[in-house]
Amino acid sequence: MKKGIHPEYQDTVFVCACGAEVHTRSTKPEFRLEICSACHPFFTGKQKLVDSAGRVERFMKKYADKPVSTGKKALKQTKAAKKPAAAVKVPRPKKKEEAPAKKSPKSKA
Repeated sequence: MKKGIHPEYQDTVFVCACGAEVHTRSTKPEFRLEICSACHPFFTGKQKLVDSAGRVERFMKKYADKPVSTGKKALKQTKAAKKPAAAVKVPRPKKKEEAPAKKSPKSKA
């Protein structure tokens, strides 16, 4: 590494508006945060969905009693599905032999 071009790596304190402090290392001595994992509603479990049009309720009402599809096929298969498909042999196209290059007619002036 070249000397004199890298910033100094030092102890750092991240301070949130809620008062939580995290001590780590960085190139700046202190960071001020508005929100952190200690006070964010998503991480604390206090997050509420803002639903002015009632979309969440309509979704829950519509799909509440329906079974969840896993994307897998059912255990019972039809007779046609049990039989393996017959291999179809596709003929390969024949290679064309190269024709000699045609010469363009020369014009006489």
